[in-house]
Amino acid sequence: MKKYSFILPIALFTFSLPGCKSLDLDTIVKAGAAVAQGISTFAESKKAADSLTPENEYYLGRAVAANITSTYKIYRNAALQTYLNKICKAIVINSPRPDIYKGYYVAILDTAEINAFATPGGHIFVTRGLIACAQNEDALAAVIAHEVAHIQLQHALTSIRNARYVNAAVSGTLAGLGKAVGGNVGELANIMSESVNEIVTTMMAKGFSKKQELEADAKALSLLADAGYQPSGILEMLEALKQKQGDNKNAGFGKTHPTPADRISAVNKNLKKYKVEDTRSYRARRFRAAVG
Repeated sequence: MKKYSFILPIALFTFSLPGCKSLDLDTIVKAGAAVAQGISTFAESKKAADSLTPENEYYLGRAVAANITSTYKIYRNAALQTYLNKICKAIVINSPRPDIYKGYYVAILDTAEINAFATPGGHIFVTRGLIACAQNEDALAAVIAHEVAHIQLQHALTSIRNARYVNAAVSGTLAGLGKAVGGNVGELANIMSESVNEIVTTMMAKGFSKKQELEADAKALSLLADAGYQPSGILEMLEALKQKQGDNKNAGFGKTHPTPADRISAVNKNLKKYKVEDTRSYRARRFRAAVG
């Protein structure tokens, strides 16, 4: 039984929430600079990525995060970042996969572009532009729930399994490289370059498949409901995105996601499954305080 349902989002700030653990963000940013300068590739292998351990997923995701921070700067706002991570904790603590290696973590990208990304290891990136689209905490929680859904459904790993080649280090030796990461994340990104590049290309250029995006929306509805958030928050967010970007497929969410109209239609079909007590008024003040 989900004993936190309804209560957790209301009392979110009243106790410590360790599950969305902090990663060494500065280390990842420094690694991102190394990635931006160019990385040599190691021998490729056709070995599948099905044997990845939680530790493998984390270090692979950390290298992907380094790539992302080579493209976008991190927005340094401790209060807002803490707020987003508490929302993340409220979602994952009630989810089927609440604990992953090193935990889930949300960081903010300093760009007006409207987008969000999630790596296999639990790193979630949300842009300032996307945060600005949210009108309340439940809509913002919907964004995070969608990215958590991608992680729990392992959509990024699918892009590796479907790739022509998978770096040999990922299938066998990655766990042993974990010790080296503390000193040089760039070195790990170097070794895993083929797998990292495949995921980065999927997330930032091609996007996940339409089927995967709709699966993540459907999963997000259940994650929101189990945490006591209004599942309709995802509709509010999609409507805001539709107003901001329309069906533009050339930038931001439009480039990496199905059109808001397609997603709204699919969400409406699933939304009636969920009946959640409306407690949004309890969260209005802290949303205004955090987001402005």
